[in-house]
Amino acid sequence: MLVVDDLLATGGTALAAAALIEKLGGIVAEMAFIVNLPDVGGAKKLAKKGYKAYYQTEFEGD
Repeated sequence: MLVVDDLLATGGTALAAAALIEKLGGIVAEMAFIVNLPDVGGAKKLAKKGYKAYYQTEFEGD
């Protein structure tokens, strides 16, 4: 299963979606996002849980 969302910030929505998919017997192969906000830490959180995450662009804070 591919999880797709527009924004990766804290990773909470993606992790909740993954938990639901896995609860129903599915396997999350990858996650894809348009924007990653690296300063918020969601990508690190997903990687720590073992999920592959891809994003088209990043916006860092000041």
